[in-house]
Amino acid sequence: MRIEADQVTMMMNERTIMENESVVCSPGALTALVGPSGAGKTTLLHVLGLLLRPTSGRVLMDGVDTTNWGAKQRRLFWKHHAAFVLQDYGIIEEESVAFNVTMTSSLFRSKVVGDKEKVRKVLSETGLDGRERELAARLSGGEKRRLAIARALYKDAQVIFADEPTASLDEANGDRVIELLQLLAKQGRTVIVATHDEKMMQAAHAMHALKGIRHG
Repeated sequence: MRIEADQVTMMMNERTIMENESVVCSPGALTALVGPSGAGKTTLLHVLGLLLRPTSGRVLMDGVDTTNWGAKQRRLFWKHHAAFVLQDYGIIEEESVAFNVTMTSSLFRSKVVGDKEKVRKVLSETGLDGRERELAARLSGGEKRRLAIARALYKDAQVIFADEPTASLDEANGDRVIELLQLLAKQGRTVIVATHDEKMMQAAHAMHALKGIRHG
């Protein structure tokens, strides 16, 4: 799925967060949103993922303008096409690893009918072999990040939105997360990452540098 921001501006509490940003994110590519702290990387990621509605400008999905999409259409997009790897992991910690993999989305506490073999497969791919029954609360930060990616693999999401996915991880876990996001892109998915990680930038197929807003 091709996702495009066209001249997007975002204001919050009468303060301009980003202005006239345009970017095209293509299937089969890892696109990195980069820029200085406060430039609006996470905001643009959330706008592209339809978590935020821009003040002006458009977000297009395969050429379809989503400006007038209501809550139902957005929820259908999140449920059936998108996966989110957010800084708070989006993990239900009191549930098992397997439950978290089979949730339809981190935004929904429902799950699809579990395919045990597929669960084992995606956990193996993400380095979480044999931990299906373990409580998610027992996982480390890096493991929770990989669990969120396992969910995207299980769900066959067309678009993956990742917000600083290597933040606060040691080098080994960070490298593994980058490899997994590259795998998702190689599978033909659209992977969009907000990041300030140099290694992630080097791994990206495309980069969009936000201009940032000067205040005062």
